Amino acid sequence: MVIKNTQLTDRPHHECGVFGIFGHSDASALTALGLHALQHRGQEAAGIVSYDKKHFHAERRMGLVSDTFTKSSVLGRLQGDSAIGHVRYSTTGGTLLRNVQPLFADLALGGFAIAHNGNLTNALTVRLDLVKEGAIFQSTSDTETILQLLAKSKKTTAIDRIVDSLSQIEGAYALVILTNNKLIGIRDPFGIRPLMLGELEGKYILASETCAFDIIGAKFIREVENGEIIIISEDGIESIKPFQRIKPRPCIFEYIYFSRPDSYLGGLSIYECRKSFGRQLALEAPANADYVIPVPDSGVPSAIGFAEMAKIPFELGIIRNHYVGRTFIEPQQAIRALSVKLKHNINKSLVNGKKIVLVDDSIVRGTTSTKIIAMLREAGAKEVHMRITSPPIKYPDFYGIDTPIQEQLLSANNSLHEICNFLKADTIAFLSIDGLYQAMGHQKGRNPEDPAFTDHCFTGDYPTKLRDRESAEEFSQLSLLENLE
Repeated sequence: MVIKNTQLTDRPHHECGVFGIFGHSDASALTALGLHALQHRGQEAAGIVSYDKKHFHAERRMGLVSDTFTKSSVLGRLQGDSAIGHVRYSTTGGTLLRNVQPLFADLALGGFAIAHNGNLTNALTVRLDLVKEGAIFQSTSDTETILQLLAKSKKTTAIDRIVDSLSQIEGAYALVILTNNKLIGIRDPFGIRPLMLGELEGKYILASETCAFDIIGAKFIREVENGEIIIISEDGIESIKPFQRIKPRPCIFEYIYFSRPDSYLGGLSIYECRKSFGRQLALEAPANADYVIPVPDSGVPSAIGFAEMAKIPFELGIIRNHYVGRTFIEPQQAIRALSVKLKHNINKSLVNGKKIVLVDDSIVRGTTSTKIIAMLREAGAKEVHMRITSPPIKYPDFYGIDTPIQEQLLSANNSLHEICNFLKADTIAFLSIDGLYQAMGHQKGRNPEDPAFTDHCFTGDYPTKLRDRESAEEFSQLSLLENLE
């Protein structure tokens, strides 16, 4: 398992977003638009694979969707009425073109293109077994493990091969698969990673979030259920549930940070959930202040909720620059030190001489929060009271969220008083775990015997086995591919 070192951010990062459409004449263009709506889920790379009933066509590029997939020359090469797409932020494998999805393989049953949101917790263990049996891997992505299992399976149909392969993997996954005659959507047994079913002009669509339907004018039908396989073909749509039924436990971070505020998940508005987090935190940790100010953009809905409940004016005291390009992301220390100022600037006339409640959704290492508080002090803020609308992150993630090792997590290694001193805030408070659940409608808070969400970053309660982490095997051969494009 490779955890990426995020030098320039104090944010958890999501691995990716997926999109697929079947039987529409504008499949590739619609896929590009859908990926654009999902860009927040991954900014390192994007890819599309299409099928024209004879051939598969692929375009996979580093960078943003708009860097490549707005060009008519590119979309013109993606022929066909069916397509799947992927945006990526790497948590396993490296930031290399060969790891960019969708991945494709020519199997005995025909072509298979696959895009994956999530992370497999036994991918390296399975990979080692496959290599010993003669498999040849072309990437370091855990997604290729699924392709290799599909190729190895002795089952005679595509769906049976998929079921056979998925029975051997563990972890979090939402998959879209394009074959010669089907579009297939799959969600892991716990439903950790999201997957939605939509419809446009009678054609079915799969996407990580409902906001991807909105951009193309599609109708949201329902969520793909945990452990469900959706099969879309010219014959219509079919649902099978081949795995043992268990209670769903979607990732709580989708509500806190990852999903776009205009998306819906579990029947809930992400925007309203975040406002509710802010209201609950205002009840748990009130502050005497002149203004409530969010860390943009993710902290805005929660700050609105906090301000409403606390009856303190909401103001935009921090202005975000939305046009900071990748040119600025350089390894030099001089640039790294300026990274926060490149993205954020303080509204000095507003904060000067004022007591501020600063609202953000989470703290990982604390480096960004420290710099923002220092900037508020420099602008003349009299007091800065930090309020975080999630519980303290004390445990790393292995399901597709890029978080550091436990030793680098600020809340895992420091008391509340020590965190406050480190950030140089006047006070700090986090939303309680019970308060988080209550804000989402669970009045009794978190049930430790039967939690409704995957919340291991706060509790250490991982819903699946972490087989790779527990294994004593060394996977040093993976490093042979590290510098190959």
